[in-house]
Amino acid sequence: MKGLIVRSPWIERILSGQKTWEIRGTHTKIRGPIALIKSGSGMVYGEIQITGSKELTLEDYQSSQEYHTIDQAHTRELPYKKTYAWMMEKPELYEEPIPYEHPKGAVIWVNLT
Repeated sequence: MKGLIVRSPWIERILSGQKTWEIRGTHTKIRGPIALIKSGSGMVYGEIQITGSKELTLEDYQSSQEYHTIDQAHTRELPYKKTYAWMMEKPELYEEPIPYEHPKGAVIWVNLT
């Protein structure tokens, strides 16, 4: 399983079901279940299903706050030259986080065993 590294407070919003779009600077072809890793913690906190990925225009980004939960004051411009929404659903928060070995240099994805 792949593990996606996500910073706080975004990981908590994803796992609570409040945030259903993860905003990234690259497209992803990955679909299905992935683990969510809290950045800097060395722990897997839950799982989510990636259902799609689409490039956003500035208008898309500004009118979709309910999905990405980024404060409107921070949506005046796109955060990346090419900005993508990774659509997610079915969040599952683990009762107890699971430790994992973080490979050197991993910044976005980790291959979990």
